[in-house]
Amino acid sequence: MKKVKYYYNTHTLRYEKLDTPLRVRLLQLIGFLAASIVTGAIIFAIAFRYIDSPKEKYLRQQNEDMSNNYSVFMERLRQLELQMNEIENRDNNVYRSIFGAQPIPDSARVKAMELKNEVKLVQSMGESELVKSIGAQLNNLSLLTAYQEKSFDEITNMVKNKEKLLSSIPAIQPVSNKNLNRIASGFGYRIDPVYKVLKAHLGLDFTAPMGTPIYASADGRVTDAGFNTGGFGNRVVISHGNGYETLYGHMVKVKARVGETVKRGEVIGYVGNSGKSTGPHCHYEVHKNGVPVDPIYYFYSDLTAAQFDRILKMAAASNQSFD
Repeated sequence: MKKVKYYYNTHTLRYEKLDTPLRVRLLQLIGFLAASIVTGAIIFAIAFRYIDSPKEKYLRQQNEDMSNNYSVFMERLRQLELQMNEIENRDNNVYRSIFGAQPIPDSARVKAMELKNEVKLVQSMGESELVKSIGAQLNNLSLLTAYQEKSFDEITNMVKNKEKLLSSIPAIQPVSNKNLNRIASGFGYRIDPVYKVLKAHLGLDFTAPMGTPIYASADGRVTDAGFNTGGFGNRVVISHGNGYETLYGHMVKVKARVGETVKRGEVIGYVGNSGKSTGPHCHYEVHKNGVPVDPIYYFYSDLTAAQFDRILKMAAASNQSFD
């Protein structure tokens, strides 16, 4: 039953039936609808702003995961770039110099772009931008690898034509070092064990028990064998041709004789403590065209890449030499 509304008429002093005009009813309906729409819009805006949909939650989590992984990817890329730089260094300064070939100019290699403000970059990146950035870095490494493979192909051809030359190039360690724990001091400035000052150390010191065999690192002819007054004590010097010469110092006993021809791996003497030395060891030097060079780059015949990386770090340590 429809409710009937009454109001008190102060002029007639009695209750009279309230009749609402149609126009007023329409206005009330329109006002109610307008208020409902506005209220709904406000509620929707608040919910849209502060409450994530399931899809938005998934995308937000995915973006956070990618941002966290980005730094990991960049660190891995940085390590790969460092390894590539080391390979380039060995290529230019060792392998190509062995064959008298010109080094590959830096302009021919694609250099990876330097990373700056990584945190800000990640915060401003979307998924596609992250993928593009990582893809660009990987593309740079791919191009570097392609150039390096081409260079190694050229070196392989050189090897095929110069086997005799290779046998005359220092390529092994002068003492047995299977556990890679015998390198005590590297090439460069080291603390002199006697004078306690920085002094140029032009070779590597291999510690070993007295009497340990010392091997020729390449084929050649012995040019000096015996006691040396310059501090190396009993030493052997071998000329390998093509500008290469090696020196082995502080022997307890010299086996090689001046003028004889020796082969790579042949015993030429035994580890000792003669001359200016603070303990049994073999001081080993490599000279190229009369200039001492770092012997660490000439162990490519008896070391894997991982082993080379390990002894490279050991030889780079700033410490006191044995002579």
